[in-house]
Amino acid sequence: MEYGPVALWLVVFLGLGVVALPLAARLFRGFPDRGATLSIPLSLTVVGVVAYWVGHLSLDAGLVAGLLVLVGLSALSLRDLDRTDFELGRFVGPVVVFAVAFLFVVAIRAVDPAVHPSGGEKFLDFGLLKSLLRTQALPPEDFWFAGEPVQYYYGGHLLTALLMKVTFTPARYAYNLALAGFFGAVVTAAYGLAGAVAAARGRSAPVAGVLAAFFVGFASNLETPGRAVLLVLPDGLARAVATRLDVELAGLAASPGAFSYWDASRVIPGAINEFPLFAWLNGDLHAHMLSTPFLLLAAACWFAYYRTPEAALRRRRLLVFGAVPPIVGLLTVVNTWSFPTSVGVGWLAMTFADSDPRTLIPRVGDRLPTGGSRVEREALRTGVALVVAAVVLVVGIAWSVPFWLDSASGRAIAFLPDRSPLGALLLVHGAFLALFVPYLLDRGRRLLDTATTQAVLVVVLGLVAVAWLADAAALALLAPLLVVGWLVLVHRHDTGRSPSSTAASDRRPTESDGGVRTDADPLPAVGFETVLIVAGVGVLLLVEFVYIQGNAGPGRLNTVFKTYAQVWMLFAVAAGAVGAWLVDAHRPDATAAREALTGRWRLAGRVLVGLVVVLASVYGAFALTAHFTSTESVSQVDDPTIDALAFVSTTHPEEADAIEWLDARPGQPTIVSVPSCYCNDEEALTDYHWVNAPSSLTGVPTVVGWDHEVGYRGETAYFERVDDVRTIYEGTPAQRARLLDEYDVRYIYVGPNERLAYGDVDFSGLDGVSVEKRWDAVTIYRVNQNQLSA
Repeated sequence: MEYGPVALWLVVFLGLGVVALPLAARLFRGFPDRGATLSIPLSLTVVGVVAYWVGHLSLDAGLVAGLLVLVGLSALSLRDLDRTDFELGRFVGPVVVFAVAFLFVVAIRAVDPAVHPSGGEKFLDFGLLKSLLRTQALPPEDFWFAGEPVQYYYGGHLLTALLMKVTFTPARYAYNLALAGFFGAVVTAAYGLAGAVAAARGRSAPVAGVLAAFFVGFASNLETPGRAVLLVLPDGLARAVATRLDVELAGLAASPGAFSYWDASRVIPGAINEFPLFAWLNGDLHAHMLSTPFLLLAAACWFAYYRTPEAALRRRRLLVFGAVPPIVGLLTVVNTWSFPTSVGVGWLAMTFADSDPRTLIPRVGDRLPTGGSRVEREALRTGVALVVAAVVLVVGIAWSVPFWLDSASGRAIAFLPDRSPLGALLLVHGAFLALFVPYLLDRGRRLLDTATTQAVLVVVLGLVAVAWLADAAALALLAPLLVVGWLVLVHRHDTGRSPSSTAASDRRPTESDGGVRTDADPLPAVGFETVLIVAGVGVLLLVEFVYIQGNAGPGRLNTVFKTYAQVWMLFAVAAGAVGAWLVDAHRPDATAAREALTGRWRLAGRVLVGLVVVLASVYGAFALTAHFTSTESVSQVDDPTIDALAFVSTTHPEEADAIEWLDARPGQPTIVSVPSCYCNDEEALTDYHWVNAPSSLTGVPTVVGWDHEVGYRGETAYFERVDDVRTIYEGTPAQRARLLDEYDVRYIYVGPNERLAYGDVDFSGLDGVSVEKRWDAVTIYRVNQNQLSA
């Protein structure tokens, strides 16, 4: 086990967080921990944004500039802080949470560390990382489409490459350490944000934080416990329930040792419904995972805005137009799917905050009408918030302009995909719904008058009827939550939450307070947790009717995949705050408006939270037991290690030395090798996923690689190169020479898969091509472009 790199990366992550503490405290001064739990993603954001822009000139210079800007911003932030903002007790919790989460993933990866291509996209992720290490300036060259810039969101891999440069860590170790670091960052961010949201409503920040960390770091959907329940029921009853819920009865092994962790991520037909524990167990260093800390960072900025009173206009503008757009820009490059969600949360936050969003728009906002009726006022507020959100979106895109010009690939919008069945929705979202439904019912009972309640019931019944006629189970299950959540947020002012309420102290927060509410303010009946619930439910409903077409999978597979990962994060934070309310855990200094649950309701709330935690833990217990005891994995190791390439010499020893030799070549010399696609006549390759190993494990670009490039380049461009590669291996000398020159090929790779695809390959009679290195199973030819051209 490589304990040195593990300790080094843990120290570097925590060190970056320490450097960013003053900046975090300036942005999140109203949080119990002064933003310490968000300091690591905040530091990575500053370094990443600066390095991305400067990196188009020089990546090394971008790293230095990013670190200098981070130090400078933190130094400037110190002017607005005092000693109370740096009390040692505020930082113990964040450090412990991060360290535990970091070491948890290190332990998971240490017994199965490989970037083996089966069961995921590790070749894509590792290849991106290696290509970034080979480039001097951004964007990196596409290692599966030589000569062209990568058309993929690579921001998270860029951050990993920067960390590698800081720590001088080889990619074979950095891959798994980056997985651990990003996991630690998102778990810690969820812990801090949920705690802050709960504390703002007089609830216990530690209880809410621990629950949110559990939902992000260990919890699963209800697929595994659901199948377990069906298996203990009588056969006839179990089959009847499974048929009614439209779920498969088989799939849960009798013992943890034979358990498959995969099933729980494929509950919704034709889609992928991952959750964090599955994703990190699977071990891809993938964009939808790397973006999660920054999505929660953006949500935290919106919560800071949500808590800032109208009088603190400068602070609110700083958050909306200063802090959020760079985060949105980074999210665009890390995972383009996430940036609309981050702005959508902001739209809801501006809509439902006490402060009027019109004040954010200089001079224009004052000219807008105030609205007569309550409906008109709320509609105007919603519309203005939408306009401001659109401005934030545009500014965020401006922060990532180079990505849109050289690395983004277009997709078409499609409508009315196959619907999600009711049973699958309950299994995937049931744990969260079990907490949100009683919470919203109680809030609705307290806040909505009789007439509004009756209107809500009519609307809900109408939605159920429409859902039945349209065969849209999601509409019946989720739309009522959206309606009730929206209405209780609209009625938030009725509870005396406004800073002008007579129930509040005469003292109001000012800029000197950091622009946040103080304990003298009345505790709200609903808070930011409801904003997150509404945001998550809105996304879930949206993807039932709209999706992005792509070649990564049929229908809406990829749309559900990428959006559900974001919804899980929003729901996890909300569940932490709601869970603290259900167990009736108070903040020690909250003495007013506790709205305490009493008697049997307090007991019922605690039992409910305990039951949800137990059910959501079943998958983790089975999956981790199987993970640490299984001997069936092709990449399982006997001695713990974080070496992502240790498996190569075991599973493919005939090519290991050749790949290592190729990896040692400097720069980005183009190679040609067989593409990984089902396009090699009728004879399928024996190891389809391994085909791209020479480029994927080295970052050396090949003429054409995995057929995922169809989704980035289009079928015509991809298969033209596939045909050209065949000609290079099988064509006449003149055809070969022309194409080797056209693609500026430096090395020709001839291994077992090339021989299987193209037969016995011989370049001995071609001028300018000679044997560079030969092994038993692999021959690498060197191409002299000068002689070839002559």
